[in-house]
Amino acid sequence: MSEPLKVGRSTVRWDAANKVAGAEKYAADYYPEDFLVIGIKRSPYAHARILNIDTSKAEEIPGVVAVLTHQEIKGSNRLGIMIKDQPILAEDKVRYIGDAVALVVAENKVILDQALAGIEVGYELLPPVFSLPDALAENSIKVHEERKDGNVLLAGKIEFGSVKEALLACVHKVEVELKLGCQEHACLETETGVAWLEEDGTLVITASTQSPFRDRLELAHAMGIAPERIRIMAPFLGGGFGRKDGITIQGYLALAAFHSHGRPVKIQLSREESTVTGTKRHATEISLTLGCDEKGQLSALCCTILMDTGAYASLGGEVLALAMEHAGGPYRIPNVIIDGKAVYTNHLPAGAFRGFGVPQVTAGIEQAIDKLAKAAGFDPLKFRLINAVKQGEKNSAGVVMTQSVGLTACLETVASCPEWKDRKSWINSAPPFTRRSVGMAAMHHAQGFGPVVPDNANAKIELDLQGCFVIYVGVVDMGQGNATTYLQMAGDILGQGFDRLTLVLPDTKKTLPSGSSSASRTTFTFGNALMGAAKILSERILDRAGLMLTFQTLGQVKKEELTLLPGRVHHLPTGHEVPLEKIAAMMDASERMAVSSYTCPTNLQTIPSGQNLSVHGYPHRVYSFGAQVVRLHIDTRTGEVTVDDVLTCIDAGRVINPILLEQQIEGAAAQGLGYALYEHFIISEGKVLTKDFSTYVLPTSLDIPPMRTITLALAEKDGPFGMKGAGEIGLVGVLPAVGNAIFEITGRRIKESPMNEERVLEALRQAGLECAR
Repeated sequence: MSEPLKVGRSTVRWDAANKVAGAEKYAADYYPEDFLVIGIKRSPYAHARILNIDTSKAEEIPGVVAVLTHQEIKGSNRLGIMIKDQPILAEDKVRYIGDAVALVVAENKVILDQALAGIEVGYELLPPVFSLPDALAENSIKVHEERKDGNVLLAGKIEFGSVKEALLACVHKVEVELKLGCQEHACLETETGVAWLEEDGTLVITASTQSPFRDRLELAHAMGIAPERIRIMAPFLGGGFGRKDGITIQGYLALAAFHSHGRPVKIQLSREESTVTGTKRHATEISLTLGCDEKGQLSALCCTILMDTGAYASLGGEVLALAMEHAGGPYRIPNVIIDGKAVYTNHLPAGAFRGFGVPQVTAGIEQAIDKLAKAAGFDPLKFRLINAVKQGEKNSAGVVMTQSVGLTACLETVASCPEWKDRKSWINSAPPFTRRSVGMAAMHHAQGFGPVVPDNANAKIELDLQGCFVIYVGVVDMGQGNATTYLQMAGDILGQGFDRLTLVLPDTKKTLPSGSSSASRTTFTFGNALMGAAKILSERILDRAGLMLTFQTLGQVKKEELTLLPGRVHHLPTGHEVPLEKIAAMMDASERMAVSSYTCPTNLQTIPSGQNLSVHGYPHRVYSFGAQVVRLHIDTRTGEVTVDDVLTCIDAGRVINPILLEQQIEGAAAQGLGYALYEHFIISEGKVLTKDFSTYVLPTSLDIPPMRTITLALAEKDGPFGMKGAGEIGLVGVLPAVGNAIFEITGRRIKESPMNEERVLEALRQAGLECAR
């Protein structure tokens, strides 16, 4: 019998052995008997009207089971979470290269490819719009003609104080402009799934998704099916990062399953198809002016944010809202204007990506903070300490910090670390043709869905007749390890080890709705619900054990004298014990099942501006905080940047599992290094040129430097066991820290991402440092 799991300890992942052995089944691993394959006919044009679709040649090919268009869809044929504007299959118009036009269901891949080639689509080409200025022009081509706001998906403004007057009065002012490109999620497992119809007509889908319950509602609306007739199962994901936060291939699976004559259907996008059609991190243009007084206290910020949301809304409005909320950084700024727009273009859609708009705006404000500190004559870390927001104060978005705030502690901790305090000696010991530098950034990241959309989770725990606990989890584990964390939390309360605990992964038939695996909210929200269910069941078990022991000892047994131990309940005064399986046998099935619901408290502050952003998530209540230091060197002959190490100090509340948190922070930082230095997603006239990993360069294990993570155990009163979300914040500060370090060497701000060799070499050339010894 294994020892009880305890919160606060590093515990081996529950799923580790199966994954290492290749025994864990991902959605990609499902191959139902006698299944058919699905393929998608996609548009080769960025903007065109569909005149006709001729499927006759494809239908005549032997082995083709069905060729489907929008005419076979009985529902709205519209996907989307807040704004439903993306068809499963295009009706009268295509809006980006890769838009889905028709679907083929066939016996095998060879026949499938022949059928897709046989579909003939007549198009009338329309002028496309690719740049943000063109999309915002008064007489611009509209991506969606029916929209009254033209190509603006969402426009918002956060404003307080007197910015114009305050900027004029500032002793020191700086300006920063950045143009940040897309980033590809690069999930190891591309979009994939299988589907079939049960005898009673229920549509069953197993898919790689972050949001099975929301998918069911979205799919029901689009397909014209009652939600209760759809069952979605979500096994472990081979990566998500936001790419699978919403419908990807589920619409194709549903349509195909209704026309497959009772046979299962399967789809898995190739790497190229996934890359050229899947959502991306929003390309973003940022312009900001920041000023301070002679004491280094920030006085005013004026910031403009433009985001390219591509052809469809996806979560573009929500990404913009979160970006605007974080655009001023984790600081006190009394006078602020933050203007933002998410804009439609004929590029492929942008959507959720780890960080959700915060990495882009943090790149802007943190490079401005460094620039302003230098202009005002302050050490960059001390400058941040002067302005760091504290509990009870308003942050740069006008939000009062009512919950835990650990930014000052993070900065003070970093100040004492050798990576920062010994930086001058390290920089001065660089070898020939090398320039060393150290950059830093502070960051914060909100968690949850904000004030309007309920951030709710529902947990269910069952004591089975073998005396084991079954935990029904409605939120997805996409690799971050939250499944293990749930077992650890339940084990701590119930006094059990892994051998007495098991999980049922998300399944809309068996588990309960608990929101998407996103927004740094998964463990916080579901963890609170899980604690409630575990405590309810624990009380019931102790009550029944007390009754059984009373008959056994012929004396009164008080509940406080009992404790749950692995596989049994122990009576402290007498040492008598009752096995859990015997207790289970004495309980009704309804007693052995405990359910608990938790809805996160919301921010109840009345903020006079940005009110149209509230439905999209502004403002939040709970934030995590941190500081990152990057040490790097540049080869002056080639412009190659090598990161020597990364230090992250994080305030994410009490740590449930230290090794899992460290893996989350390091994995996020690695993704941040890719965003900063390597990943150049190239689109030309709407066409993706970096279609696979031979052209879209990702950092590999050889590029990832040593990393050190320091966690501050500052408990958050609302969090389960005092924790806060930490799934995204480790990515947020990397790009600006790298940018600040490069500036210290070159004296030039690289205004575009990534900061690759060509751009760094040009900065060295401008500084007269090319090939400098």
